[in-house]
Amino acid sequence: MSEESIQILAVDDSPATLEVIARHLRGAGYTVFTCGSVEEAGTFLDEHSVDLVITDYKMPHSTGLDLIRYVRDHFKDTEIIMITGYPSIAGAVEAIRDGAGEYLAKPFTGEELLTVVAKIIDTQARRRLAQTEALDLSSYGIIGQSPDMLQVFSLIKKASQTNANVFISGESGTGKELVARAVHYNSDRRASAFVPVNCTAIPDTLLESELFGHVKGAFTGAKESRAGFFEIANGGTIFLDEIGDASLNLQGKLLRVMQSKEFCMVGSSRTRTVDTRIIAATHKDLRQLVDQGLFREDLYYRIHVLEIYIPPLHSRGDDIMALAMHFLQKFATEMNRPVPSFSDEALVALTQYAWPGNVRELENLVQRLVVISDEPVIEVRDLPEVMRFSIGRDRFGEKTLAEVEAEHIRYILARTGDNKSRAAEILGIDRKTLREKIKRLG
Repeated sequence: MSEESIQILAVDDSPATLEVIARHLRGAGYTVFTCGSVEEAGTFLDEHSVDLVITDYKMPHSTGLDLIRYVRDHFKDTEIIMITGYPSIAGAVEAIRDGAGEYLAKPFTGEELLTVVAKIIDTQARRRLAQTEALDLSSYGIIGQSPDMLQVFSLIKKASQTNANVFISGESGTGKELVARAVHYNSDRRASAFVPVNCTAIPDTLLESELFGHVKGAFTGAKESRAGFFEIANGGTIFLDEIGDASLNLQGKLLRVMQSKEFCMVGSSRTRTVDTRIIAATHKDLRQLVDQGLFREDLYYRIHVLEIYIPPLHSRGDDIMALAMHFLQKFATEMNRPVPSFSDEALVALTQYAWPGNVRELENLVQRLVVISDEPVIEVRDLPEVMRFSIGRDRFGEKTLAEVEAEHIRYILARTGDNKSRAAEILGIDRKTLREKIKRLG
């Protein structure tokens, strides 16, 4: 969402304060409206839709808390920032309790205002995406709208329109087989079989028999003739996953099939002809394996006609939330349970985590959360410890250590409902020290 499309309502009984807020926000490209009272703001909101309300705490007649409650009751998708006096920790606590997403202490700079607004707008965008029930799927049944994934979709389309061999690269768990299936089922070969083969899962001694089949008596245990994967995939597609693990002997046989479209079953000298498209994939660096003499260079060039690179999950931005919501709906439906949602803090943790296991790791995590969660909202505390500590703290900018400490204490007090025992526990200090710090802050 661009700044120009974001509608902000500022509410304060001080025209000078409204002028300052409006000037900074408009300068940053936001669309800003102003109201001088809670009553005026209520009338405005009944007639206009806004993304964010910024309201002062103390105003004549009705307070900012009254406006927060009104917005929460009638406009659940609208975010709220409460402006409060520096000593008013209790006011911040009550504001957050009643639904304000953030609070801004007076006096504040233009930079501080813009930082808080940008943060809450980003949170709103994440929530809207995560809570969208009609996910924006591509025509290939793959979830993703990040620039990298749009490039993947473009290459899938190109690959589907040809019979060229395709090489899919990317880390483990990124969905290489899903992309291979998308290429096959959108090609002219869709009516024939798609046969996936994991070159790592099948022992090398059996892989040749599995790929090319065998005749009766070809080896001990071969009690009858059996067709191999290539023959089963005749007219269709064979997907060779983790081809980087194939032995040099097998690589030679694969090369022959690609060059001549012919092969022999194990134990037979009879040549069979096959029309099978090959899609290969691996998480390894095949070029490096070639340089090390572990992978045939001629086979490398045979399979490397059109490459589709699948980006790691951590680089896909908002796709993480779209995938998380998809998996929530999927597993909750399978288990006949209500679909939970993620808290804002949990969404931040998910998007900032590195995801070494990629989409597969995310899917497994969401399945586990649906199984163990008894609450309608999944909080940060429900996530694995490694994710809880991945949340960044870049919001402090160039503030002094004293300013950072003061802001963090106010934040923890607000989040704990002014429970000083719990706040002291979270801060890692005793209650006496916390009381002294609160006193020193005014």
